[in-house]
Amino acid sequence: MSDGRRRANLAPASGAAAPVMLIGGAEDKLRGRQILKRFVKQAGGAQARIAVVATASEISEQALQLYESLFLELGAAGVTGLRPQERAEADRPETKSLLSEATAVFLTGGNQLRLTSIVAGTRLHRALHLAQDRGAMVAGTSAGASALASHMMAFGQPGATPRHGHVQTAAGLALVEGTIVDQHFEQRTRLGRLLSAIAQSPSLVGLGLDEDTCAIVHPNHTMEVIGRGAVTVVDGSHMETDAYRLRGRRPMMVSGARLHSIPSGYWFDLRARELIHEEGARTSAREASE
Repeated sequence: MSDGRRRANLAPASGAAAPVMLIGGAEDKLRGRQILKRFVKQAGGAQARIAVVATASEISEQALQLYESLFLELGAAGVTGLRPQERAEADRPETKSLLSEATAVFLTGGNQLRLTSIVAGTRLHRALHLAQDRGAMVAGTSAGASALASHMMAFGQPGATPRHGHVQTAAGLALVEGTIVDQHFEQRTRLGRLLSAIAQSPSLVGLGLDEDTCAIVHPNHTMEVIGRGAVTVVDGSHMETDAYRLRGRRPMMVSGARLHSIPSGYWFDLRARELIHEEGARTSAREASE
C-alpha cells in the first residue's frame, strides 16, 4: 500500500514476557480512567497483585497512598508499596522478594534521574526484568515511563527547536530496548529536546508521550496507543545533522527525520518503524502472548 499502512512482518515474541505500559503523566484518575483500568485488567483484574515503586517521587508516601487507593478501587486484590530512598535499600533481598509474587509493577512519576540513580544495577532493577520476563505487566507514568526505556531523558530545555546542549541523557532501566522516552510531550513543548536526543543517537526510536496517553509496547515490538492524546514517534535512521559540530546553545540542523503522530486506536511497529494495520497488530500481539 502507498499510504504507509501496509501490514508489517511481525516477529513472534519469545517466552511469556509481558507488555510494558509507558504513560505520559497526568493520567485520568477521576473519570473514565481508561489507562489505569487497562493496567489493572492486564495485571489480572480481581486477582491482580500490584507492586507500586514510588522512588522517583519526593512525596513517595502520598504517591503510594494515592495509587494503592486507585488500584484497590479498580478491583485489584492487593497493592504493595516500595519506596527505597538509597541504593542499599533497593539492593536488599527482601526488596526483590516483594516483586516476586506481583502480577504487575507500577513506577510513579517524579524525577527519573533520582529513580535510576537509586534503582539501576540493584536487586530491585533485576527483579523488574524478572517480573516482566515471567509475564508481569510493568508500567511507568511520567518519570517512571522515561526510566523504563534503554536510554533516558535525564533533563533538558523545552521548545520546538532542537539546540545543542539542551538535553542530557543517561542509561535507563532498559525494559523497552532501543528507545528514548519523553513525557508531558505536547503540554510542555518537548519536541526540540527529543529531536536533539535522536540527532545524537539516531539508532534509537524517540517516543514523545502526551499527558493521559499510553504507549503499550508488546513483546513483539508493536506499540498500541490508548488515551486522550498521541504518541509522537521520531525516527532518525535517515537523518542528517550537524550535532557533532556545534558548541554553546546554537540551533541544531536536523534534516530527514521522520515524525509520526500516533493517536489512540492505532498501532506502530517499532522495529520496522512504520504504521501497521490494527487488525494485524492485534492478531500478532494475541499470538505472542499465547
